[in-house]
Amino acid sequence: MLSRLQELRKEEETLLRLKAALHDQLNRLKVEELALQSMISSRRENEMPSSPAAQEQSHDMVVHVDNEASINQTALELSTRSHAPEEEEEEEEEESDS
Repeated sequence: MLSRLQELRKEEETLLRLKAALHDQLNRLKVEELALQSMISSRRENEMPSSPAAQEQSHDMVVHVDNEASINQTALELSTRSHAPEEEEEEEEEESDS
């Protein structure tokens, strides 16, 4: 019973860390979205007749942002996996200190 309780506490801590990481990721994506919207609106104001070269550059930029978002997501997944062994070590240290 005590072991199950400790296991649930570890799981809760992991989920709370994951929640915080996802919240940070969401905030970064919101900032990125606002930046993209700003870039789009400023380009519309500056370039009424859009040239094919400008469209190509805009497409390249969107692709780059998409790749960056996927990289951020991958880093997030890796970071949540790497915390699991560290959590156990931290908890073992805390238990041994008590």
